Amino acid sequence: MLQPRRRVTGISAVLLPFTETGGVDWAGFEAHVARTAGAGLTPAVNMDTGYVDLIDHTVQNEVLRRTRAVVAGGSFVAGAFVADRIGDAFSFDGYAERIDAIQSQGGTPAIFQSYGLTRQPGPEIVRSYQRLATVSDQFIGFELTTDLAPFGAIYDLQTYAGMMSIPQCVGAKHSSFHREPEWERLKLRNAQRPDFAVYTGNDFAIDMIMYGSDYLLGLSSFAPDLFAIRDTYWESGDPRFYELNDQLQYLGYFAFRTPSSAYKHSCAQFLKLRGWIGCDRTHPRATVRPASDVEVLRELGQRMRVID
Repeated sequence: MLQPRRRVTGISAVLLPFTETGGVDWAGFEAHVARTAGAGLTPAVNMDTGYVDLIDHTVQNEVLRRTRAVVAGGSFVAGAFVADRIGDAFSFDGYAERIDAIQSQGGTPAIFQSYGLTRQPGPEIVRSYQRLATVSDQFIGFELTTDLAPFGAIYDLQTYAGMMSIPQCVGAKHSSFHREPEWERLKLRNAQRPDFAVYTGNDFAIDMIMYGSDYLLGLSSFAPDLFAIRDTYWESGDPRFYELNDQLQYLGYFAFRTPSSAYKHSCAQFLKLRGWIGCDRTHPRATVRPASDVEVLRELGQRMRVID
């Protein structure tokens, strides 16, 4: 059921940009964190958009430190990622270390999945989250399609309900890339815990906010300013919402086409076209898009009047 005129909470996963020489563009990163927060969205760092699976703890911690300095007491979310392999046990200590690093800088952890977490039976998955709650003030859960990460999993509703029942778990990002399971989660949330936030991670259906989802998206890193305007249009009942949402969705369809993980390069290409970063390089081990994509992105940006 549609929920018109609702206030939308937007969390935007901030791209970690790189320089021509392969190093982190820290100035570009800090500017994008500030731009995101300034638009009224909550920055999310050390997420997939920030190459959390490809950067080490030293870089992750520097991201946290710089984000805290930029938001200057404002809120931010950060990914708690534990690298493991198939067959590894759930690493409580690994997660606890990352949670502590995030909370010590004033951030809210988003618990990335791992083989050790998702390859357990449902009741054990819930118990793992319950253990994490003992070292968390609050955290955001995460469901991730294997299209984006091989260790990802979309939980059955019983497991999801168990995660949702944990008081410290204040919401969960759902990235199945399908509407029906997200509608099921919204229905469950409405019945059992209305204050729980279902954050859509469906970059192919960003209009899920019309049905009661909030969002934690990588697509919004392309244009946090336009997402904020779109959200305001929805809250105020402004019909301009629909056209702007359509334009942003066209961008999502193009940027998140197979292989979806290459959307981060699309984002760098788009941000460079906008004049927000000076280089569209990615992490050296990341998937890339062809240079021919730039002209398509240019046209999409021109339609949205953010690129000359």
